Order: sequence, then structure tokens, then C-alpha cells
Amino acid sequence: MILPVYVYGNPVLRKEAEEIGPDYENFAQLLDDMWETMYKSDGVGLAAPQVGLAIRLFVIDGNALSEDFPELKDFKRCFINAKIIERGEYKVSESEGCLSLPGIREDVSRPDRIRIQYQDENFLSHDEVLTGYAARIVQHEYDHIEGKLFIDYLSPLRKRLIKGKLNAITVGKVNVDYKIKLPK
Repeated sequence: MILPVYVYGNPVLRKEAEEIGPDYENFAQLLDDMWETMYKSDGVGLAAPQVGLAIRLFVIDGNALSEDFPELKDFKRCFINAKIIERGEYKVSESEGCLSLPGIREDVSRPDRIRIQYQDENFLSHDEVLTGYAARIVQHEYDHIEGKLFIDYLSPLRKRLIKGKLNAITVGKVNVDYKIKLPK
């Protein structure tokens, strides 16, 4: 089932998410719904807070970007209870967008390397080092489970310049091809 994507202004996007276990109710269905929602929305990642659930879960499929970023070939993963435990010192600035911030793209500086511990869809533990664009996408989705958005990394001036766009999102003045959930 395709779920609505919660957009800027919804409080769930600013909550630090809770850990879950294998007994999480209807987990398999939720995971299927998240993949389906992400693909329908033309996203490469989707975090549970973006579908209204403050839980530490996100999915990524970078294959669509693998022509430009070869490290994303076959990079399809489910991250549960993820914790970034190390960030590289070297930072790279790249343009980012977000399904919860439709119509906004901004350059964001992020570490080019991370070490992350997480559980997969079978709740098996992993400890992995990621680099390049894979590290960027994971950090972007990870921010969602920490209650952060990529706009939090912008300068005060850039934030002021996009304020009108942010206000438009909160009232539904956006043109998207996917279902969205406006703030109440």
C-alpha cells in the first residue's frame, strides 16, 4: 500500500525515533509499504518518520543513481536501529532534495565516510563502512530518525531565502506526483 509522505511542518519529522524489535506489529507489511511508497515517489530513500512513524527504520535503493555514482550499484538496504558510530573528517558538498521538502534542493556538506551499525530486515546485525554518495544517502535518511532535515545544515541566509517555499509546503502549495500528509 502506498503511504502518504509527511511533509515539512509535521511534528513527527522533528522527533527522535524509538528503537524497534522483531516483534514490531505488522513489520513485514510496513516494510513492503515503505519500499512501494519510496519507488512510487521516485525517491532513493525513505525513513519511517516520513510516513508518520517515529521509529528507527529507513530503506535505501541507490540503483537509480548508479550510473553517476558506481558505489550505488546494488546498494539496496533496510536499516533498523541504526547508529552512526564514526564520521570521516573530509567533507563534500552536494545537492540534496527530500520527499518531505518537495521542490527544495540545496547544497549540503557531509562527511564522505561513515561507519554505521544497524540491523537488516531480518534483525541481523551489521557493522559497515560507507563512502561517497552511499554515505551521503545514509546520513540523509539517518538524520530523519534523529529528528533532523537537510535544511538544518543551511546557513541562516539560505534558510531565510527558502522560507517562502517552506511555508508553501506546509499549506500544500506543492506540485508532486505522490500522496502527501500536510501538517494539521
